Amino acid sequence: MSDTPSPIPIAPARLRRFACMMYEGVLLFGVVFLAGYVFDTLTQSRSGLMLRHTRQVFLFLAIGLYFIACWRKGGQTLPMKTWAIRLTDRGARPLRGSRLLLRYLLIWPLPLLTGLLVGAISRALAWPPFDMLIVLAPFSIFIWTWFDPQGQFLHDRLLGTELHDLNRPDAGS
Repeated sequence: MSDTPSPIPIAPARLRRFACMMYEGVLLFGVVFLAGYVFDTLTQSRSGLMLRHTRQVFLFLAIGLYFIACWRKGGQTLPMKTWAIRLTDRGARPLRGSRLLLRYLLIWPLPLLTGLLVGAISRALAWPPFDMLIVLAPFSIFIWTWFDPQGQFLHDRLLGTELHDLNRPDAGS
């Protein structure tokens, strides 16, 4: 029996996670396009404003289904495979069930609050071009990584999940 502690998992570099997130955005374009097409076909919608809130819920569920299905099968989406990143629990075991759903749900609050903040600042300044900064809202999840000892996201810290850098020898496969 070894007395050496197991190595602390190293989170992927922020730049790799950012690149993975950009690639994810490209794939999500297809997911949203397909889900929107299915929604419009089923509801006979002729405008994106028709049944707007129902459409948003449908797209939220479609995106969630995409992520949960990918994470359940090996802890990786296609971009995560490309960038050698895997999602596990703290014991480097695959995630199942409710934790996957909770992770998906916990990813949303910080970007949504950032989006609300951008909108509020834009109205307070009475300068509509400030609204363009809404594109930065999804990246607000990176703020916590500068404060976390292992560089993990806040939602991962809260759930006891981790992103592992599979290019590192101590990544825990």
